[in-house]
Formats: sequence, structure tokens, C-alpha cells
Amino acid sequence: MLDPELFLLLKWIISFLTLSSLTAFLLAKFASKEVSQETLKNLQSRIATWWMIVAIFILSTLIGKMGTVVLFATISFFALREVVSLIKTRRSDYSLLVFSFVAVLPIQYALVAMKWYGLFAIFIPVFVASILAIWKAWSGDNERFFESVASVEWCLVLCIYFVSHAPALLMLDLSGSLSENFKLLWFFTLVVQINDVTQYIFGKIFGKHPLNKKVSPNKTIEGLLGGLACSTLVGFLLSWLTPFSSGQAALMALISAVAGTGGGLVLSAIKRDAGVKDYGTILPGHGGMMDRFDSLCFAAPVFFHLTRYFFAG
Repeated sequence: MLDPELFLLLKWIISFLTLSSLTAFLLAKFASKEVSQETLKNLQSRIATWWMIVAIFILSTLIGKMGTVVLFATISFFALREVVSLIKTRRSDYSLLVFSFVAVLPIQYALVAMKWYGLFAIFIPVFVASILAIWKAWSGDNERFFESVASVEWCLVLCIYFVSHAPALLMLDLSGSLSENFKLLWFFTLVVQINDVTQYIFGKIFGKHPLNKKVSPNKTIEGLLGGLACSTLVGFLLSWLTPFSSGQAALMALISAVAGTGGGLVLSAIKRDAGVKDYGTILPGHGGMMDRFDSLCFAAPVFFHLTRYFFAG
């Protein structure tokens, strides 16, 4: 937090949120009757939630690496709880779910905190996948065996394994102090979330052509292009937070935004299959934890491994 570049970034973020709050207040006070009051209330609720999210991220950064690991572990906990509630489970699956919450989640994030990359990278997709299958077979319940094991394993990959790649950015050797890693984490989080926000804004203002009617009817091609353009531009402008050149930062931002968009579609498909609008209500104006961090799930491992392969020492 004492890093001048990181401090400058946080001042910009707080200034932007302050301006957004003032704009939302003035719209609510002076907007014409044609403007939906429900839309304005939703906007104010979203901004208030963003204040809370930014405050929590700042606090975790102040605490340091452990604070950030605990923050993302908490995100994984609530995301896993939301997604698990949508899958079809049998009584014999309960032990697998308890194992997931009390063992898999803390061990995965402990590996991140320990910087044990070799085990962190394979723990869930190799060891846990094997344990779940053997555990289920040992229980003697053969009905819907593959569906049951695959559903639980996919929940763990989606909500824990993918998400844990975000704080894993702190384990990379970037030839500098830990503040360089924190700046990279803020860069990644910002470009992914800006892609989400600007896709929503461009879609509301200019959207005419649905991106995918069956999976996500509210997303539009115009929103997609606007979001990708904005996140790429922000990546270019914030390259000073990263070990990348300006062009590399823009490309990494674009790749992350594309991966994040794919993640949003996947999580929307899960909701459509379950027949629900949101994953939960924990974040007012946004829905559940997974409604807000769906794009981060898919973008985090892509961003982490590209950074580790091409830019880490």
C-alpha cells in the first residue's frame, strides 16, 4: 500500500466511485419520468456494492498476502455454496460436499499461500478428482455415478481451482518486491471487471443484436465489442502496473476479457439449466457471489499461466 503507483491507482478508483455515486444521486433526483426508477435504484445498489467490494480488496491488500488469500478463499466458499445448491445431489453425495468445503478448499488456498506451485496446479484436477471417484465407488451407490462425481468435481474446478489462480499471482517471481505482484493482481481484477461493467453499459445503450438468445438473452454483440475495447484500452493505459509493455498489457487485457466473457456465458448456461435468474442475493444489485465473479473464474487461470510462462522469472 506504500507503493506510490498502487496508491495512485487506488486514488483513481476511489475518485471514480465518488463521481459515479454523485452521478447516480443526481439522476435519481432530477431524472425525467421516462427513466425507470427501478433502473436507478439498481444502479445505486450496484455502486454501493462496488464501494464495499473495493473497500474489502483494499483491506486485504493492507493485510498483505495472507489477507488476499483469505479474501479469495471466502469468495470461493460462497461461490461453491451457490453453485452446489443448483446441482442435483443424492444423500450419498453429502460426504463429498462436506469434504469439498472442509478439506479441499482450505488445502488449495494453503498451497497458494505456501507458493507450492507443483501441487497447487494438480491438487484438484488430479488428486481430488481421483479421491472423489474412489470415495463414491466405495460408498456402494452406483446410481448416476458418473454424473454425481463429475458434477462435484466440476464445482470444485470452477469455484475453487479457477478462482485460486487470482491470488496465486502473488507467488510469481516478478523480479521486484511483493508490491509488484499486488499491482499485477489489481491490474487483472480491474480489466476483467471493467469488461463486465462496460459490456453491461454498451449493451444497455447500443445493444440490438443478441450474443446468444438461449444462454444469455441480455448480452449483445454491441456490448461485447464495447467491453472488449474498453478493457483493452484500460489494459494499455495501466501497463505501468505490470511487467508488460504497453502492447503486451493491452493484449493480456484482451485475452482476459475474452476468457471472462466465455466464463460469463458458461455460468449463465448453468443458471438457465437450473431455472434461476441469479446465483444468490449476497451482493445487492449484482446477485450472488458467482454473478459478480463469474468472468474472473475463467480469466484467472489463463492470465496466471500466460504471465508465469512469458514474464515471471
